[in-house]
Amino acid sequence: MRTALIAWDYPPSPSGLSTAAREIAESLVAENCEVTVFSGDRTGTSMQNGVRIIGCDIPRQSFLGRLRTTAGFGHLAAPRRFRDAVLSAHAATPFDVVEATNWYAPAVLLAGRKDLPLVTRNSTPASWSRDGAQSLRNRFDGWAADLFERRQANGSAALISNTAEHGRRIADLYRLGGRRPHETIGLSLSESMLERAGKAGYPSGSVPLRLLFVGRAEPRKGFRELMDAVADVSRDADQGQVPDFRIDLLGVPEDDLPEALSLSARRRIHALGRQQDAVLFDLYEAAHIVAAPSRYESFGLVYQEAIAFGRPVLASADDPSAREFVGATGAGVLAASTHGEAIAARLRDLLTSEELRTRLRASALAAAGTFTRATLGRQTLDVYTQAIAAARSGKPS
Repeated sequence: MRTALIAWDYPPSPSGLSTAAREIAESLVAENCEVTVFSGDRTGTSMQNGVRIIGCDIPRQSFLGRLRTTAGFGHLAAPRRFRDAVLSAHAATPFDVVEATNWYAPAVLLAGRKDLPLVTRNSTPASWSRDGAQSLRNRFDGWAADLFERRQANGSAALISNTAEHGRRIADLYRLGGRRPHETIGLSLSESMLERAGKAGYPSGSVPLRLLFVGRAEPRKGFRELMDAVADVSRDADQGQVPDFRIDLLGVPEDDLPEALSLSARRRIHALGRQQDAVLFDLYEAAHIVAAPSRYESFGLVYQEAIAFGRPVLASADDPSAREFVGATGAGVLAASTHGEAIAARLRDLLTSEELRTRLRASALAAAGTFTRATLGRQTLDVYTQAIAAARSGKPS
């Protein structure tokens, strides 16, 4: 099978969508697929671990580059660039199927084609990451992004979500009917991560205990609430009521820290910005606790990574993926909600009880080993087959 995979970026770019694209692509290569990734973060053509990568970067001064700065209509610039690149390669040697994320609808201009069925794999929709207060321009821009995402979803021959609850919420948001396959498939973790995780011991209980946060400083990640909880528990640590601790923030630069942080909290916070995989592995291995109090995680990669390393997770009950990956497996604790006080309460539990951390680690290790490329590749191919059949029967809109 020849597969075209549209990605906003691709490794070594250290983003969640980039990691997901690599796992999908390399899992399909292992299933003897011919995979071409169309990546928006580069130019030129290259090969990486059996995957052909075609760069689709948009020059800033080009027509599409200027269009990108236009409210609303700017969201069509990248889809136009991706469409032209995919169709050019498709004309030379046809693809069987094309896959893309839902996030900002990079494949909206390829939706509904019978000669090239589209599979949309759902990450977090753009609307779930926005702040509440917005200008008129930003509201129009957001409306356009949501419209294009809905159009891509409804023009897809099949869809993939990482959990059943994620799929239900996506179907409601995009007003999807039951006319097309919509399957549940979890992502895999890289072989290098699984190898490193399998060898990782657990750090001693000596203080300071180390926490790890992986992600961006955005509302969906519960970042501000986590910082509120760190400030709250820092006061307890100063008074000897809980063991001393530090928190490493991977993906968060110093400039994204709240200005009102106390000196007590700030000295415990280490903002590391974006780093490569080697640093990520080191941080997971050094961590006693992984703090991930997201309101919503689509792929849930941070939960899977923490579980693979056997690290207790502090998550939020607001997130359906956390309830499935963390709550159901017993691999961590769930704050009652994504609020500073609720997160602080569970953080105190984890810091003060070595017995709790030990028990959660054992549960995490028992749940590890299920996030394999073999499963991802086989299940993805099954969806592709369904998408091709659906396109030929005329079911996609």
